[in-house]
Amino acid sequence: MKNIASSFTLPNGSVLKNRIAKSAMSENFGTQNNNPSSGLINAYKVWAKGNPGLLITGNIMIDSKALGEPLNVVVEDYKNFELLKKWARSVKGTSVHLWPQINHPGRQAFATFNDLVVGPSSVPLSLGTSSKLFKIPKKLSDKEIRIIIKRYGNTARIMKEAGFTGCQIHGAHGYLVSQFLSPKSNIRKDKWGGSLSNRARFVLEVYREIRRQVGSNFPISIKINSADFQRGGFSEEESLQVIRFLDNEGIDLIEISGGNYESPVMIRGDRKKSTISREAYFLDYIKKARDFIKAPLMLTGGFRSVSVMDKALEDNSLDVIGLARPFCLYPNLANQIFNGSIERFETPSPKLGINFLDKIGGVELPWYELQIQRIGKGKSPKIKLSVILAVWFILKTFFLNYFFKK
Repeated sequence: MKNIASSFTLPNGSVLKNRIAKSAMSENFGTQNNNPSSGLINAYKVWAKGNPGLLITGNIMIDSKALGEPLNVVVEDYKNFELLKKWARSVKGTSVHLWPQINHPGRQAFATFNDLVVGPSSVPLSLGTSSKLFKIPKKLSDKEIRIIIKRYGNTARIMKEAGFTGCQIHGAHGYLVSQFLSPKSNIRKDKWGGSLSNRARFVLEVYREIRRQVGSNFPISIKINSADFQRGGFSEEESLQVIRFLDNEGIDLIEISGGNYESPVMIRGDRKKSTISREAYFLDYIKKARDFIKAPLMLTGGFRSVSVMDKALEDNSLDVIGLARPFCLYPNLANQIFNGSIERFETPSPKLGINFLDKIGGVELPWYELQIQRIGKGKSPKIKLSVILAVWFILKTFFLNYFFKK
């Protein structure tokens, strides 16, 4: 317990008051105009009162023309600046850090609400029947790549000015940064593709641009895949090299995850018996990473008991415990851990029974998004929430709202 409750100082001097972080999740809880909603802001007030050391927001898009989900928050200018300041104040008086996760979906952008989909190469997603939901991406030009890099820095700077205390680059789960890193989705022959150093150029330039715009005192983190878990994809060996590159740049925190839409390990987890028994999905990788880098490490995925979390910290395997779905059902989780009222917390995996949807977490994601909405509306999470409500939420947000807006 003393390990989890202890404070931690990041390389730039920022202090997390304890080792528990709410990792970024799909929230899909913005307004129709892609602003932070009052419910979303309220949810963060509730989570902040729960006393974690760090809250990382769901992915915030850097371009209104490139959305991962229809109700993503977009920050590309100062139009919603007052709302962003209000969101930043949601943690006021708690000493909890609040960091936005900054993202571009690349080819993982649904066709129904994205007119143009881009990526490092014109390589479509391979999802069987579900592939029809996505367009073939347009290959980005060198000029377009540089514009996107600037957008990452622009969004980070605006969030800093609004009062957020750090930021995270979304470099995992098959989104644009991850697409550049993977030899399956990046088949370019120029300086942005080919060798690992070329494929890593994009993420390094994104980091440098953010650092240039926010300065040295603002923590920058990255969420990165330990691997894509696909034949011919971004491998564990390559991932270890990339985090070494980022470590050399001076990044403040590296969060480890894995998978993408084609191989959604981040949703279903690594189901090997050895992994299930010790809970954390990517613990083997993070132990190897310890020998590669000096930067602090955060692990998200699978932790469901206090004793396992504490042991991972005691063994010096990692520095920060990332929890995502548990916060949807236990919004006061950190306090419960510290006062000893909880040892184990379960998170169900609701299924619809339609294979191609269940494979990509089709009903799980909206089910947990609805739990976040309940928290934002001042209600308690509902562990027996009907999957039918999650299906309706998908239809309403992904399809009906789109056609009415048209």
